[in-house]
Amino acid sequence: MRFVAPLLAAALLAPTMAYAWPWSQDMMNQPSIKPQEGLMAPFPKRSVPIQGKSTTVANRDEAKDLTSPIPVSEESLKKGKTLFRIYCAACHGMTGKADSPITPKIGAISLVDDYVQKNLTEGWIYGTITFGSAIMPAYGKPTAREDGRGSNDLSVEERWHVVNYVRNQLVKDAQAEPATAASAK
Repeated sequence: MRFVAPLLAAALLAPTMAYAWPWSQDMMNQPSIKPQEGLMAPFPKRSVPIQGKSTTVANRDEAKDLTSPIPVSEESLKKGKTLFRIYCAACHGMTGKADSPITPKIGAISLVDDYVQKNLTEGWIYGTITFGSAIMPAYGKPTAREDGRGSNDLSVEERWHVVNYVRNQLVKDAQAEPATAASAK
């Protein structure tokens, strides 16, 4: 019996002592800096933002001489078409011919006309998407507008995909649309 009591006491204290060892600490409560704590460290020099290259122009006029950094490819045209149908078709129509029901009320222009296709530069179209125009809201930099109208819905890369689609595929899709509609009947 003399040995039983100390052994019993040691057996009861053993789990308590095991919890005191360093490996039993909870990893969440270790010394570390959590994402919301402290000041954010500055980005390394020459780092690239994950959203792509930021807009380096202050308004639509300055964007006129820009060219698309996104090569025209099937993937780019597909993305541009999807974005066009989401953001642009409500005013410019699914074919870009300014044939939507609200076009007469707001005065949206046809994007398949020679004026747009031959006279406007890629940069001008990009600038119009980014900063908006008299009737069109901005889809990239609404804070650049005096009225603040617009949204940051389209990233820089997405805006260039739309430009690629408008300049390189929209006219072809618009010409194919009547044949597609006729074959669907």
